[in-house]
Amino acid sequence: MSSYTISPTLNKNRVFILQKSELEKRFDPFFYVPDLLELEKKVLAKKPKKLRNYVKGLASGATPKRDEEDKYYSDKENGIPFLRVQNVTEFGLDLSDVKFINKETHEGYLKRSQISEGDLIVTITGRIASAAVAPKGFIGNTNQHSVVIKTGSKEVSEKLASYLNCSIGQKLANRLATGGTRPALDYPALLSIPIIEDKRILQITDKVIAQKQKNEAEADKLLSSIDDYLLKKLGIKLPEPPENTLKNRMFVTNISELSGNRYDPNYHQKFFQDVFSAFEKGKYEYSQIRKYASFQAGYAFKSSDYLEQSNCLLITIKNIRQNQIDIEDATYLPDDFFEQYKEFQIRNNDLLIAMTGATIGKVGIYNHPNNSLLNQRNGIIKPDNINSIYLMSLLNLSIFQKLILRNSNGGAQPNISETDIMRISIPVPPLDKQKEIAEHITSIRQQAQQLKDKTKELLKKASEEIEEILIG
Repeated sequence: MSSYTISPTLNKNRVFILQKSELEKRFDPFFYVPDLLELEKKVLAKKPKKLRNYVKGLASGATPKRDEEDKYYSDKENGIPFLRVQNVTEFGLDLSDVKFINKETHEGYLKRSQISEGDLIVTITGRIASAAVAPKGFIGNTNQHSVVIKTGSKEVSEKLASYLNCSIGQKLANRLATGGTRPALDYPALLSIPIIEDKRILQITDKVIAQKQKNEAEADKLLSSIDDYLLKKLGIKLPEPPENTLKNRMFVTNISELSGNRYDPNYHQKFFQDVFSAFEKGKYEYSQIRKYASFQAGYAFKSSDYLEQSNCLLITIKNIRQNQIDIEDATYLPDDFFEQYKEFQIRNNDLLIAMTGATIGKVGIYNHPNNSLLNQRNGIIKPDNINSIYLMSLLNLSIFQKLILRNSNGGAQPNISETDIMRISIPVPPLDKQKEIAEHITSIRQQAQQLKDKTKELLKKASEEIEEILIG
């Protein structure tokens, strides 16, 4: 065997030979990839510390049951941020779609995994070893897919996060992960990650983060221009929102206007009547969505049917973003479910809408080749004789988001029904005009995305620079 050789035309990191004496406790090939072994050798030559040397406390959380959400979950105003893998990024905590748990859960069931300012949060499944530091004044919690590490110092946490997020930290952490379709870092593996200290790492990453913030500000400016552009094209001049004064919060409505209708005050605000009047004065016909689209609510699939991997995705609330569907963290169902539950199939150009939760009313367009089904608390809007991108852009306008919330049933966890959605009235220009508007809006979004993509390029260059500094 020792005289056996492998063709030099083969990728040495995919096909390689090990002697039995070289095997450690593990037998999975990825652990012995030559490039990773060489990287580890170079890192160990620097006599690094281990992550455990910086840890003064470590804990992981849990995921409260969704079917008992009233017991565990809350809203933004009254709740505590509950971090999931997608909230922990190399640029810090991203709280744009964070969930919230109530204070009782934070201080009881999940007391051990509380997060406070300066703590280091590290993911141990999914995007393994992505790290972020809790910002000033932050109070939060995490599920079982991340750990919160108490280092005793925000500065130490920031240095560790910068190292773990660079290419060296990522490669070594992923090498230590175990598992099949969903690899994970257990505590011993996490704590054994070798750490090279160098203040230049933090300086480089801080520079990338500053550029990211600049790029995102420019992207946000572009995206915020969509509202004004679309309303101008439709010839709609919206009324100014009233000041939040006692006088404006009090109004009189005739009983005839309430008969057979809603009784909550927000629904009957004069502001909304002024909005409808502005729509009617616009350039185009003003009709309910049901005239231009059909609707299909999602299905309550059982969590016991969920799989780690398959060819059938289950799209849930967490996947619905404004203007897009993110399948990176999708749930999976058995392959035969796709044909078994045909009416809940999602097709390209279908619009998906969240019908409850923190993202209620957000609409994204499905544009993926995967077989996908829709979960409960979401709906499929199937456009008919209306441009999909135009309709999505319209429903994501800030004023239509307010109208969706107006139509929803209130409470701590508002929700909106099919009837509530389909009775919303929209302005509908001719199809050629819709196409023109859709193409212009798509162009704006592409420009914004290009700015965000520049950040990814900067991050890659920064990782290469850090690797050169640390190991040459």
